Amino acid sequence: MSDLLQVGAILDTHGLKGEVKVFPTTDDATRYDYLKDVILIDKDNHEVSLTVEAVRYFKNLVIVKFKGIGHINDVEKYKKCNLYVTRENAVALEENEYFVADLIGLKVISDEGEALGVIADVLNTGANDVYVVRGQKEELLIPAIKQCILDVSMEDKTMKVHLLDGLRELNQKDN
Repeated sequence: MSDLLQVGAILDTHGLKGEVKVFPTTDDATRYDYLKDVILIDKDNHEVSLTVEAVRYFKNLVIVKFKGIGHINDVEKYKKCNLYVTRENAVALEENEYFVADLIGLKVISDEGEALGVIADVLNTGANDVYVVRGQKEELLIPAIKQCILDVSMEDKTMKVHLLDGLRELNQKDN
């Protein structure tokens, strides 16, 4: 498990006063209203601690102003960099909720004991998340619904799933 969790990606600068346009990579963009401290990983892979001074929303982006940064020239170097929070500053999870970073790499096993592969990605479809499971022979898209996800064990790094009738066929690609 990583100690840092991504909450956004800086796309570009905004205006001349040091603001940046951030694409939020969190389920709820309004979490920026309560965000105080972030860690930016710069292009040289160095961690830069920043304090959020002001936040406003524009379309699907968050406009962020950092404390002590007052000019466009001071934030130009942060374009295309990612923003993270420590686990201590992360949003508290409810029961049966997990951070995407913690799900990536989990071994996926069917309720019949078949090793299906590992979670390679999590897609947000709006209705529910979909887990991209990559195996040696195939890639499966498994909806994150209670009918399919039977158990998640972070200790064992495994997820037990039930493949609904027709799900495997639906995932097969045309040749």
